[in-house]
Amino acid sequence: MIITGAMLKKLRVNAGLTQRQLAQLVGVSQAHVAKIEGGKVDPRLSTVNKILQVLTEGEGKNCEEVMTKKVIFVSPDDKILKVSELMMKHAISQLPVIEKGKVIGTVTEESIIRNLSSTIADETVERVMQPPLPSVPEDTSVSMIKPLLEDHPGVLVVKKGDIVGIITRSDLLKIVSKSL
Repeated sequence: MIITGAMLKKLRVNAGLTQRQLAQLVGVSQAHVAKIEGGKVDPRLSTVNKILQVLTEGEGKNCEEVMTKKVIFVSPDDKILKVSELMMKHAISQLPVIEKGKVIGTVTEESIIRNLSSTIADETVERVMQPPLPSVPEDTSVSMIKPLLEDHPGVLVVKKGDIVGIITRSDLLKIVSKSL
């Protein structure tokens, strides 16, 4: 789903804010908000995230309410062919890498593409994995993880040390689409 200026305007109006008020809360000019809503500029992701944070903050959702509960894991010894098949089958772009019950890394579409070669399908996850995704307790406010999603493709949700879910940028977009 693509977030449009019209969607942001609808959220702003529903929140009872003027363009000037939203601009002050986000830290941009009123003219910039008007251009975003009018589709005349393509704002940076950080600006869109700030706008969404201001407009959805009152919803008070926590991670447990928006996370995807069935987290699919891979091991460092799995082949990239298996990983790419899982990603395509489940329409996901990152997978936590688990070894002996511990998250040791993340394999993403990006990390696979960066390592593309004629033999990539036979390579192991360990060769292309990136550091683990950040993790937060399940009762963490969604507004607290938005900054994490600017730098990471997802956030793992934990309960008593166990992974119980994952939140990706797509999950936050679902919140926005439900409020429209």
